[in-house]
Amino acid sequence: MADPYSTLGVAKTASDAEIKSAYRKLAKELHPDKNKDNPKASEKFSDVTKAYDLLSDKAKRAQYDRGEIDGDGNPAMPFGYGGGGGFRGDPRGQGGFGNESADFGDIFEGLFGGRGGAGGPFGGFGGRSAPPQKGPNVAYRLSVSFIDAATQAPQRITLADGSTIDLKLPAGVETGTQMRLAGKGQPGPGGTGDGIVTITVKDHPFYIREGANIRLDLPVTLNEAVKGAKVKVPTVDGPVMLSIPAGSSSGKVMRLKGKGFGRKNGGRGDQLVRLMVDLPADDAALIKLLSEWTDPRDVRAELGV
Repeated sequence: MADPYSTLGVAKTASDAEIKSAYRKLAKELHPDKNKDNPKASEKFSDVTKAYDLLSDKAKRAQYDRGEIDGDGNPAMPFGYGGGGGFRGDPRGQGGFGNESADFGDIFEGLFGGRGGAGGPFGGFGGRSAPPQKGPNVAYRLSVSFIDAATQAPQRITLADGSTIDLKLPAGVETGTQMRLAGKGQPGPGGTGDGIVTITVKDHPFYIREGANIRLDLPVTLNEAVKGAKVKVPTVDGPVMLSIPAGSSSGKVMRLKGKGFGRKNGGRGDQLVRLMVDLPADDAALIKLLSEWTDPRDVRAELGV
């Protein structure tokens, strides 16, 4: 694969934001849905996605910048073998091979097809040759809504060749989860590579994830908190009725079992509902009612004040 910086059209000193911006622009232009009659656009879409996948990973980007991996994320060939440049000098400027940890026996064994029949590391050329390599993997990114992730709703994804498939999300899916699509990569002499899908789970406006559980702050009226009530509560599976006990205070947590995210070892987490008493502002009737009643308890005694 070409230099990922060149593929995205950015300098090697580009910031993360500049790399992300360049990727979004190119992905929007080259997406297969907009270029159904242009197979070259699909190929370029795959290339820019792979380039972004490498450069957006700080560790891989650093490895690439140091020459430890190539543009596909594979280890660089030792001593420049296969790169057209012959043996490389020591990067410290001291000459020689420049790789003190290299196992020369293993390297030459790989180059010359095994230790052969002469008993030495260079004694023969009759060993097994390396098997043909599979084609490169193709990287995809899939953004999933919070509710779809919690319920493991099927997701449709468009591949680089323009075809679409439906994915079943795994239990416990979270941002950074990767799914492997066997045989959905690029062809090669040893077979077709795979598609690697990296998932991002979007935030939700009122649900908060805590492991396999989901937390929700539920507003309730003073009447509902004092007298008790049955109220409708949203969940990722749809609304349910919740019985609020009489005399409930703000901060009371109630549990809806099995309404959270799937667990990798089976089952689902819960939805934790925290009651939040919502008082009206400047309500004359409420002010008049409370002017005739005072709570005699010292509710801050445990705080030492």
